[in-house]
Amino acid sequence: MRAKIQRSMVFVLSITLLISYLVLTVVIYRQNLTLLKTEVRQEARYIKTAINISGPAYLEQMDEVDVRTRVTRIDTDGTVAYDSRRDESTLDNHGSRQEVASALESGSGEDIRVSGTLGKEMYYYALLLDDGTVLRVSKLMDGLVSTALRMLPVICILAAVMLVLAWLMAKWQTARLIKPINELDLEHPLDNAVYEEMTPLLEAMDRQNKEKDAVSNMRKEFSANVSHELKTPLTSISGYAEIMKNGMVRSEDVPKFSDRIYKEARRLITLVEDIIKLSKLDEESVELEKEDVDLYALCREIVSRLSPQANAKKVHIVVEGEPVVYHGIRQILDEMIYNVCENAIKYNTADGQVSVWAGNTLQGPKVCVTDTGIGIPKEHHERIFERFYRVDKSHSKESGGTGLGLSIVKHGALLHGARVAVDSEPGKGTRIDIKF
Repeated sequence: MRAKIQRSMVFVLSITLLISYLVLTVVIYRQNLTLLKTEVRQEARYIKTAINISGPAYLEQMDEVDVRTRVTRIDTDGTVAYDSRRDESTLDNHGSRQEVASALESGSGEDIRVSGTLGKEMYYYALLLDDGTVLRVSKLMDGLVSTALRMLPVICILAAVMLVLAWLMAKWQTARLIKPINELDLEHPLDNAVYEEMTPLLEAMDRQNKEKDAVSNMRKEFSANVSHELKTPLTSISGYAEIMKNGMVRSEDVPKFSDRIYKEARRLITLVEDIIKLSKLDEESVELEKEDVDLYALCREIVSRLSPQANAKKVHIVVEGEPVVYHGIRQILDEMIYNVCENAIKYNTADGQVSVWAGNTLQGPKVCVTDTGIGIPKEHHERIFERFYRVDKSHSKESGGTGLGLSIVKHGALLHGARVAVDSEPGKGTRIDIKF
């Protein structure tokens, strides 16, 4: 990480230097060009004034001009009458040159191009004289490339010095930045007084630590509960079987004992099945494919299966609503709705009622199960979906519950991205909404 940060800082500096070099080159080039234009124009106006006063002969008498400067006079027909650098008789007609044509038309003109005579980039400026001829002053200029090359040695030396300094600074700064991070107390993230920018990360780590602890505690509690819940029916089965084995049961009591063994065995099978279901949901190992499921039709089917149980409890159960299609895993949806409806029957009162509604709402498909049962105190609403959690343990045992039904409902809802809401009051009943 340290080397990566150092390389990043040096890379950023290198890019910055390169961009600065290019920008500086363009700025200096444009600045030099502006100065050159000003100089050439002033010189052209000076020579024009002298020619208008002394005549064209002034050019022959003019002192030797700067080696970078070239003076030319062109007749109205484009013929070169005078050139300070070349024999005018050897030069082509200049009437078509841009700066000359512009001067003849508007009084002045300029152009930048490579000279066909000298083979170098020149700046040309032309002025119309009083006699109708054109005076042209040109000066050798540095191009953008030559300006960049002229600056390159200085920039290279400066870049080398800055890169060395940047490397040393990056090394020092990186060590300074990383030291507090290496000394972090990961077990107690919020106890670390480091950078303010790291606060969200430390808070997230603290939440993760707490979640890990909570999951660990839940696993321990779950293991303990599983052991207890499995041990209870096994102990009963073993006890009754031992009594029968030793011949300590009267013949007329054998059916009674056999029935108890059967019920405990069924309870054990149900418990194991629920544990397996929860494990699969936890691991998201459900391999069933999703399909379009009519929740209303599914509710009617589930209520039909639960009718004998409802009749035995003298609970009246009805299904209302309208057909509504949801794309989900039929088996899981069946188990979710079945468990909620079964609880509504188990924890109901004699001559109680259970109403199951399925249909579409503005928020999407919904299944609502309402009962007139014993109700759930408010302080238990958040915990009833925990594994093996029972509001009334004795009553739950009597009803044959495993304590895993609502936990399966919760995990099935999570698998489908659904929400489960509980509204209940002791003595008035319970309403559970599954919103898809």
